[in-house]
Amino acid sequence: MREEGEGYDDRRDEGRRGTRAAVHAASGGRLGAAHPRQEGPTDLRLVPPALAAWATSAVMLDAAPAWVTGTAVGCLVLAGVLMTLRVGRVSRAGRVPGVRTGDRPGWPAVTAAAVLVCVAAAAVSAGLHGADLRRGPLPALAERYATVIAEAEITSDPRLVRPRVRGPAPAPTAVLIEADVRRLETRDGATLVTRTPVLMVVDVERRRSSSASSAFSAGDRPSPWLALLPSTRVRVTARVVPPADGGDTAAVLRVRDPKVPEVVGEPSAAQRLAGRLRAGLREATDGLAPDARALLPGLVVGDTARITPELDEAFKETDLAHTLAVSGSNLTIILVLLVGPPGLAQRVERRGLAPRLGISLRTTALLGGALTLGFVIVCRPDPSVLRAAACGAVALLALATGRRRSLIPALATAVLLLVLYDPWLSRSYGFLLSVLATGALLTLAPRWSAALRARRVPPRLAEALAAAAAAQALCAPVVAVLSARVSLVAVPCNLLVEFAIAPATVLGFAALATAPWAMPVAKALAWCAGWPAGWIADVARTGAALPGAGVDWPGSWTGAALLALATVALLLAGRRLLRHPWWCGACGVLLLLPVVQPPPLTRVVTGWPPPGWRFAMCDVGQGDATVLAAGAGTGVVVDAGPDPVLVDRCLRTLGITRIPLVLLTHFHADHVAGLPGVLRGRQVGAIETTAYQEPVDQAEFVQREAAARGVSVTRAAAGEERRTGGLSWRVVWPPADPTVVPEGPNDASVALLVRSAGLRLLLLGDLEPPAQRALLRSPAGPLLAGVDVLKVAHHGSAYQDPGLLSRTAPRLALISAGADNTYGHPAPGTVAALRAMGAMVLSTDRDGALAVTGEGAELGVAGD
Repeated sequence: MREEGEGYDDRRDEGRRGTRAAVHAASGGRLGAAHPRQEGPTDLRLVPPALAAWATSAVMLDAAPAWVTGTAVGCLVLAGVLMTLRVGRVSRAGRVPGVRTGDRPGWPAVTAAAVLVCVAAAAVSAGLHGADLRRGPLPALAERYATVIAEAEITSDPRLVRPRVRGPAPAPTAVLIEADVRRLETRDGATLVTRTPVLMVVDVERRRSSSASSAFSAGDRPSPWLALLPSTRVRVTARVVPPADGGDTAAVLRVRDPKVPEVVGEPSAAQRLAGRLRAGLREATDGLAPDARALLPGLVVGDTARITPELDEAFKETDLAHTLAVSGSNLTIILVLLVGPPGLAQRVERRGLAPRLGISLRTTALLGGALTLGFVIVCRPDPSVLRAAACGAVALLALATGRRRSLIPALATAVLLLVLYDPWLSRSYGFLLSVLATGALLTLAPRWSAALRARRVPPRLAEALAAAAAAQALCAPVVAVLSARVSLVAVPCNLLVEFAIAPATVLGFAALATAPWAMPVAKALAWCAGWPAGWIADVARTGAALPGAGVDWPGSWTGAALLALATVALLLAGRRLLRHPWWCGACGVLLLLPVVQPPPLTRVVTGWPPPGWRFAMCDVGQGDATVLAAGAGTGVVVDAGPDPVLVDRCLRTLGITRIPLVLLTHFHADHVAGLPGVLRGRQVGAIETTAYQEPVDQAEFVQREAAARGVSVTRAAAGEERRTGGLSWRVVWPPADPTVVPEGPNDASVALLVRSAGLRLLLLGDLEPPAQRALLRSPAGPLLAGVDVLKVAHHGSAYQDPGLLSRTAPRLALISAGADNTYGHPAPGTVAALRAMGAMVLSTDRDGALAVTGEGAELGVAGD
């Protein structure tokens, strides 16, 4: 691309240079004197070198040294040839009268040479970083799964991994820590010095208070491993295993003794200060509502330790996960306070604190650099943080030198420098999404915003809508590769939270800065920030709970290409629709209906839920969640499944807004982990559970959720009878005798005999054969003969008592199981035995959600 001023006559060039000199001279003492058009067109010359370096880094990380050397040498030689030819052409052109330097040939050769040089540099950098993983003793030790004593320096914040529920109990909670191993001691006594990146995995049990009652108030105490700061050195005994995904770690260290970390080196002063600030922010937010308490540290400094799995899933479902990862938007908000809105960057900034305080441009740039450095230290050098800091540093340098060009070169420079510094970023999806989102905001968003304003859309709304749509258009294909799903609520959800992010971030940073010195002030600021933070969480939860919040999509690059083509087609159609406001409104309504899926309309279109349904079994994967109809919008919920989002979506589809009772048959996670989704936004009268309080952690979880929402918890026992509306039920298990101790949580399941409109339903929870036989011998045994509907025990497992199945002789047997589950549910033998008795057998893994209809002798069943 031509330099600024090329193609103009010399007189115009001199006039422009004089004008700029005057502008910069004037701006040195006072901001706000620049002309809006003081810079030339967008300079794209750095984009090809940046993209070439990015691609080369991604390819060369696994390449052999010979390939790296050959690529680097070949590119440098070719770049030298191109520059030699270019110099010769310029020399010959210089001898031609009337030909100016700006018109001389050879400028494409300069660009090509720059690309080749960047490719060579990227190849060398990637080759060296890739070799770091292959050198040293750790790879060989990992192949033997050796046990070592390692001294490692922590390089990132420890993070707690809470796996999703996939069975009766969640998988063990683990702390993941990225570190560099500095010293190794093997079993044979050898001491090895190295510097190798590893991932430490610490399986931890969250420590609880001694009594249940105190645990409800105090909650779990986190593992001491989570308190470790980057740059801390620890000594661990661990088994060395190969990395699972071949990423940027040479090995994985499975820590053998995870109780208390042995610290052998204190963190640096900068990290101690950052840790103090982050701890102060957490303390300042302790008194906030649960969502705000969890979300605010994530918005401000990327501290997501308090984010629950279901809240994290809600943010992913609505494409709001970027708000939990500190990115350029956080740094931009802080810099805007100093230098003013980014829209004024091509003039000399007219707003912000700096011009009001009379601070010069260069001093402003220095202050901005200090803020950027502090931002990276406190928020940690994650890919999005590094990209934001690098881009901001380049922009600040341009500000300090008086060359305020477009931010496109700044973004390209940031990408180039970062992939050369850390080639592993070239394979980071987070880095890719960050760059795509920033590029969308710099290229597409301004044009779309201008187009919307030309059609009389208010400026602020046009800017917000254009920014959200542009980022979604470029990022959606990559998100689809990661999640195999496309969010239909991403743009409106991002619009709804946009106005809340800035106040939450600014107030949160203010609380962060004041917490170490004035905690009462920090708590007041955090309380103010809690309102917008709570709004963001509410938007994410509400959007994720909509029945049509997203659609499944192929999770591959082919699927990403198809989505990109669909997006282009939609944009082309949208340009035509913008000329017809009425058609835009009609299309918006047509899109809104499948997303919201109002129950009356859904029933007409899909037939679900069927009119007059009596009992519904939600499709919540490998778990149980069922609903007994008790009137218009009212239902008794039996079990909550493993996923709050799925059960909430099911209840919304059924139109359930009032729940007189939530009955949790037992405390396995696949029956209770979805409780927050049941309680969300509904009137709940009470929660009833089994008296057997095992597993303890899940029983405490239920108590905490109930206490947070002011819902009472009672215990069920055999013989209890209750009624609501036309629905009545009797608890037939477990026995009221406290001396009867079940063999485990499954045998302590609450079993119900239900009557609804003349139908008799038996719900068995997860009862195993010993409890099933005891139930037959109990006083309720004779009442179980000839039921209409049987909710088969334990997801249709092979462990069923033939006597109980024979006594109940159901007409319809329903099984709740997850598709492709690893437990083999439902067991073919159980299904065959039920069918041999004349029962119709349906299961959610094959038939989806199920609903029972009919009255008396009339019995029907429908699926969604």
